[in-house]
Amino acid sequence: MTTSYETLPGLAGVYLEDSYVLAIDEGPHSLAFRLEAVLTPDHPLYRDPRPGEQYCYVNATLTFSPASQVEWISRTGTSYRDADDEEDQGNIDYLNPEPGAYHLGGDWGEIRVRSPHSPTFQVLQDA
Repeated sequence: MTTSYETLPGLAGVYLEDSYVLAIDEGPHSLAFRLEAVLTPDHPLYRDPRPGEQYCYVNATLTFSPASQVEWISRTGTSYRDADDEEDQGNIDYLNPEPGAYHLGGDWGEIRVRSPHSPTFQVLQDA
């Protein structure tokens, strides 16, 4: 039985499939995705989309820590430029919890992260 990522603590009201991966940061015991994340009306920080936006976008991080192992199954290095000439690496097409690990993939590649804790999602203050 597959568990949906929306049931993980802190990810209710987050729509990863249309969120943009801005960067992937690997540390010795962590993996973090810097995102332009989509919030749905179910998220406590949701606001109406700004003019010209389809969704409520916020700058956020999705962090796996501690990570005992980060296994890149594939890495593409793909990046895209939007109409505002901002670069991103695509979306997180899936985040599947597995026993003791998380399996993620998107245009940027595919990865399995072994961690005893659920990932944390943190909205960053807009600069």
